[in-house]
Amino acid sequence: MDKGLKVLRKSPFQKLTVVASALALMSGCSSKMITGQEVKAEVLKTKTNEQNKTQKNGENSSKPNIVYIVLDDSGFSDIGSYGSEIKTPNLDWLAENGLRYNNSHVTPVCSPTRASLLTGRNPHDIGMSTVANFDMGPDYPNKRGRIYPEAGTIAEVLNEYGYNNYALGKWHLAPAHQVTPAGPYENWPLGKGFDRFYGFLEDSGDQYRPELIQDNSPVDVPKKENYHFSEDIVDRADQYVTDQVSVNPDKPFFLYLSFGAQHQPVQVPQKYIDMYKGVYDKGWDKIREDRFNKQKELGIIPKDTKLTGLNPGVKPWVQLSDEEKKVFVRFQEAYAGFLTHTDEQIGRFIHKLSSLGELDNTMIVFLSDNGTSSMGKNTGSINHTLPYNDVPEKLADVVKHIDDIGSDRAGAEFPTGWAQVSNTPFKFYKATTFEAGVHTPLIIYYPKKIKDKGGIRKQYLHVSDITPTVYDVLGIDLPKEINGVKQMPLQGKSFADTFDNPKASGRDVQYYENNGQRAIYEDGWKAVALHKSGDPYENDNWQLYHTAEDFSETQDLAAKYPKKLKELQALWEKEARKYGVFPMTDIAGNGFLTIPSDSNRAKNSFTFYPGMSRLSEAASPFIINRSYSITIPINRNKASDDGVLLALGGYESGYTLYIKNKKLIYEYNMGNAVYRIQSNSEVPTGPSTIRYDFTKTEANKGIGHIFINGQEVGEGTIEHTHQYKIAFEGLDIGKDTLYPVSSEYKDEGEFKFTGEIEKVIYQLN
Repeated sequence: MDKGLKVLRKSPFQKLTVVASALALMSGCSSKMITGQEVKAEVLKTKTNEQNKTQKNGENSSKPNIVYIVLDDSGFSDIGSYGSEIKTPNLDWLAENGLRYNNSHVTPVCSPTRASLLTGRNPHDIGMSTVANFDMGPDYPNKRGRIYPEAGTIAEVLNEYGYNNYALGKWHLAPAHQVTPAGPYENWPLGKGFDRFYGFLEDSGDQYRPELIQDNSPVDVPKKENYHFSEDIVDRADQYVTDQVSVNPDKPFFLYLSFGAQHQPVQVPQKYIDMYKGVYDKGWDKIREDRFNKQKELGIIPKDTKLTGLNPGVKPWVQLSDEEKKVFVRFQEAYAGFLTHTDEQIGRFIHKLSSLGELDNTMIVFLSDNGTSSMGKNTGSINHTLPYNDVPEKLADVVKHIDDIGSDRAGAEFPTGWAQVSNTPFKFYKATTFEAGVHTPLIIYYPKKIKDKGGIRKQYLHVSDITPTVYDVLGIDLPKEINGVKQMPLQGKSFADTFDNPKASGRDVQYYENNGQRAIYEDGWKAVALHKSGDPYENDNWQLYHTAEDFSETQDLAAKYPKKLKELQALWEKEARKYGVFPMTDIAGNGFLTIPSDSNRAKNSFTFYPGMSRLSEAASPFIINRSYSITIPINRNKASDDGVLLALGGYESGYTLYIKNKKLIYEYNMGNAVYRIQSNSEVPTGPSTIRYDFTKTEANKGIGHIFINGQEVGEGTIEHTHQYKIAFEGLDIGKDTLYPVSSEYKDEGEFKFTGEIEKVIYQLN
């Protein structure tokens, strides 16, 4: 397998083919090795296709295709061409045949980056100042979790210029409470200019059993052996472009390929984890140092860059116990395998473009949406939900699940020590406005315009500059109106002149803000405000860095240059007012608790009927920290009728109400504890009314009661309920799809209720 990977780094002829034999061993799409003669035939076919297209369309008449490839939560140093030991031969090929930018910036979290990328504007000004999960209502126009129509996406613009537009993978640009099988759809991909969509709509998705949407409809996970989401979206991407090139070859396309990787849960087949056995035994200090030295050797960071110290709470590797080292190594092996697997899928897609004769006529943009996350905390995490609720996991529990890391039995996230490695050479993590949060790789591949193959560009760039650059390359103007809505100006700046001019200018000024964390960049200087949630903003501690000389922010110069700091503080204020940063909030996790009054989720009464498609957790009745009741009229035609009446969540967390062996059972799965209430009498045959009542007794605690025909048949104390988010899997009526909430019916499939359900009524108090 390693031998195959090395093939991709040899001759330009071999690199042009991108995938071929190296990936055949690893790929699930083919069990047959591709020989050198077959590779050569592929190249000749590609050249012939290109010649035919040129003869048919004329030398300059073919508009280029545009492809955006986005990774999630992957740090500055993760890929090989930015210093990593992780095998990413296909991304490295893009870098070797395109340009790497070493001073490119995004926002600290994903939704604002994606909104800025797709529109060419600053995120606050268009309604997406933080993650789309947080919709704070009309009083906070910068926090509505959506892109306003005045900021048309690149898909909407390219529609005007004859492009077909495809989106695949993670979306996370619609208010989470709108992720329902009945819409509203205006903030879904098809409502934002895309012709086709296949992926998931929220912030993260399981790689083995995701909540899939195709176009505007929920769909089941394909019944495919060894299914994996990253493979699935590339299969679909290959299909979309093959269909277009086959049926309508004169029409260009824009394709947005947005992976769930490397966001938690880290899930990948075992063989990719095994590729890295022994690699990380030396520990995170040494791996980080190795990456730092490699970055200097590659020229991807300045020679005088200093490696920052370990982040607070991260222990030196030598101070860890043998048990800690063992499980922490496994986390990083899984993360590295996940990225290699993702790179393989990217390679398959590039190979498809090549085989269709489209690669040389395609501009490919690769980036990560923010730095690597610290969500795994110091122990690492094996439960996707617990970190979102600020519930620490015990090392003993993590160790117990060491063999589950990477599988469908764990929602894994590595510990902060490895997260800092991913963000080498920077300090801190995603969600901060330090460089670790906002400084990520950017690779541009476009052979028609880029002749300095393998070149490195040092201009300061922002994600909002990417789409204006594409418009510049295509020679198109922003429409004054889209769908009758007047368009706001672009705020990004084209950097197309850097393609052939290494000394071209970059961006002069860029502000940052995320849930109260702030920063401002101007001409090589950067000021960062450290904010503590709940404190007045005027009490924030500001730091000052001369990043033109201190690439990794190691020297705080605030005390030395107070005048410069004041200038930058005033500039931040000016930019913030210009681009809609106010009003600010520091909501963080409390954002999950904001239910805007103009949303369907603000209701106190809900009625659901059997046959309803799965309803996302973020759009389901908001029961967190509230008293409520669930009433279900049913009919058991025979004594053997049992199954799930309703279920929200999966094995990691959630709640379920079901009948088994004639008993009514309610379970609340907190993630680190399961609370179970079983009826002391049997559920009768014939019609009956089932009810579950939860009475809140104090914050995130209460008593559950179950009733049959108005008579209480069981009760129990729920010591802890979720603080912010219950689960990452939605609400089912009459069955439990994807992952089972309860281990009591884990071998029963969906455990469909074999009786009849009239309806399910939630009443919230």
